[in-house]
Amino acid sequence: MKKLVREFEFSPEQLHTVKCLAEEVSLTETTAGILFSRGIDTAEKIRSFLAPSKAHYLSPFLLKGMKEAKDLLTRARDEEWRVAVFGDYDADGIGASAILSRALERFGIRAYLFVPERADGYGMSIPAIDGIFDEFLPDLIVTVDCGISNRKEVEYIKEQGAFCIVTDHHELPDELPDCIVVNPKLGGDYPYDNLAGAGVAFKLAQALIGEEAYDLVDFAALSTVADSVPLTGENRDIVAEGLKKISSDPRPAFSALLGKPVEVTAQTLAFTIAPRINAAGRMGDARSALRLFTSEDVEEIEALAARLNAYNTERQKNCDEVYVQAESEIAEEGAFGRVVMLAGEDWNAGFVGIVAARLAEEFSRPALLFVRRGEMLKGSARSIAGVNIFEALKHCSEHITEFGGHAQAAGVNVTEENFPRLKAALDEYLTARYTREDFLPTVVVSGEGTENFRTIAHEIDRLEPCGIGNRRPLFCVRAGKVSAEPIKPLSPHLSFSLDGVDFMYFNGLKDLDILQSDLEKTVVFEYNVSTFRGKESVKGFVRCVLYDGRSGNEVELDAFERRLRALDAPFGEAEILPEEELSRRIEEWTEACPYGLVAVAYDRSTLGRYPALKALPTDVFRLTSGSAANTVLYAPDRECDLSGFREIVLLDSHTIPFKKGKAAVYATEEEGDFSALNAEREGLLSLFSAIRRAEGEATGMTCASAARALRIRGVSDRQLVFALAVFEELGLIAFADGRLRVSRGIHTELARSAIYSAVLRRKEG
Repeated sequence: MKKLVREFEFSPEQLHTVKCLAEEVSLTETTAGILFSRGIDTAEKIRSFLAPSKAHYLSPFLLKGMKEAKDLLTRARDEEWRVAVFGDYDADGIGASAILSRALERFGIRAYLFVPERADGYGMSIPAIDGIFDEFLPDLIVTVDCGISNRKEVEYIKEQGAFCIVTDHHELPDELPDCIVVNPKLGGDYPYDNLAGAGVAFKLAQALIGEEAYDLVDFAALSTVADSVPLTGENRDIVAEGLKKISSDPRPAFSALLGKPVEVTAQTLAFTIAPRINAAGRMGDARSALRLFTSEDVEEIEALAARLNAYNTERQKNCDEVYVQAESEIAEEGAFGRVVMLAGEDWNAGFVGIVAARLAEEFSRPALLFVRRGEMLKGSARSIAGVNIFEALKHCSEHITEFGGHAQAAGVNVTEENFPRLKAALDEYLTARYTREDFLPTVVVSGEGTENFRTIAHEIDRLEPCGIGNRRPLFCVRAGKVSAEPIKPLSPHLSFSLDGVDFMYFNGLKDLDILQSDLEKTVVFEYNVSTFRGKESVKGFVRCVLYDGRSGNEVELDAFERRLRALDAPFGEAEILPEEELSRRIEEWTEACPYGLVAVAYDRSTLGRYPALKALPTDVFRLTSGSAANTVLYAPDRECDLSGFREIVLLDSHTIPFKKGKAAVYATEEEGDFSALNAEREGLLSLFSAIRRAEGEATGMTCASAARALRIRGVSDRQLVFALAVFEELGLIAFADGRLRVSRGIHTELARSAIYSAVLRRKEG
């Protein structure tokens, strides 16, 4: 279950400052507080932030090495040198190559373009350089989005008689290449060091052709979003201007990739265009992406865009295949350590990083996926917020052949022999370095409540473009029972109102019973303002629903119904233990490992008898996470899959109505008390007559909800749920359109009901 985290908490002095800022810039205190917490803490900064523009672009000549780079390129133009541009195979490198090649052409240099394929490895290499010299024989090579760590390769270029300019944005190595270097991380007078590789190429374009470079800002915007650099400072201005250009005057390449006209946002770039550019590199054809961004032939552009779309579809299919295989291996091995680490024989190296990121999110811990290449395993690591995988790998470097990256992602090479040693060392380091809290998935919210909903919604829109470093704020509202319904029959999307505000929950059907229950819950949402046919709509788009699994009274009736429906499930293989012994084992298991245990209960009173369970999160009806973290599961649905756990403990049941996989199952001697239920034929017939008379009052789609609506005098709620469940099983009643319907003219026997027979056996035995 996810943990709710506040983005910020202010001292009284800070609150006063926020209030004054809000008044000065005419914002709500909510929005002013968000900006203040993100370092935009003066009126001048706020006004600038809310009006991103090319007017805020910094002078390119503040960058160390920029003047020297322009001087050398001017000499190259005047002396008619042969110039090559060496890029990278991802969306940042492709965009950077497109920017510089177009800028150089306007400057008077027609450059030779080269990007390696992913199989050739990242950055410059001697074979790649040899290939450029064999085909083009350059006098000058300019790198974009690479080169800062290629000191040896730069020396090789110089030995061939050519000059080199390195433009890059990656972290600086201990020794820089001995040539002109332009990198915002070099320090100097440039006040912003988070440019993407294409951002650096854009600054070089500015230095060469001045404001003409602004026409290339759409490439810079795409690459900036694709490379996940912070959308703050000059990056924000670049992306904002790029989005304006793409929306008002899209070049053919962007139109072809977007297809039908859509509202273009930073998210559009991140999830629609960038994956298609990256797919070309992942499929071993980065040059098609580069050609798409450098061609002026509309027919060729359309054909190349179709190719990249096909690559992206194939990439998605291949990633899904790797993911399914990885999940299968995890199910076989279990995932009970601090790291998920797998290797595959025939996985594509271009896909394992994507799948590792997916697994890291799902299991809420670092994930490393490797591809076998003989005795060497080549892999990608992805981590979760707050857990630095680069530092972890550095600590375990004695088991690693080669690695590089940053806090959230890294590339790793390890021998087959050292694979298990690295896994054990990472698990040991992560266990010692981080607490259990660090591995809990979190939801960060910036505010609570629905006051000033429309005003805040419009203000939040002014924070766009949002992304890394400037995430779109989430908010939350507390709720009890919510009258949520599908927007239309059979739709997976829900709509409901809270505090007079309309909410939409896309693909929220899985949480419908949680929303409709009386569990105390928190609805996490983001503000959305949209216009359709001239009419504005302001809603909350639900991102998740968090709840207190030990709250609510009515939910106990839902739990009882689920217990009844589980009675006919097979007992399976389980070890029966006295309650005292089971309690001791639960305590040992939870202290020894934060993963692998799920305790199943249908009666809340049972939980109080096991002290070690008090600290565990309580899920209701189904698991909210697939991480196999130690959990209490209250009133599980029959379709629950618990096969990812190591131990399943049945606290008050002797049936296993869910998938258990290879998990060991333990149960107590007591199953639960059904003695209070009246299973006599005459009593049930009398109750059926009462239900038929009150049919019009019975709303809901479950026996529990119908029982709460009926409330027949002298009949307990549990007795009513039992009777309704039996009658439904026999076809005497049915639920449709939110109401109970009684069937007429049906003759049957109680013994035909599996629920009735199961209760009768337990009452008699």
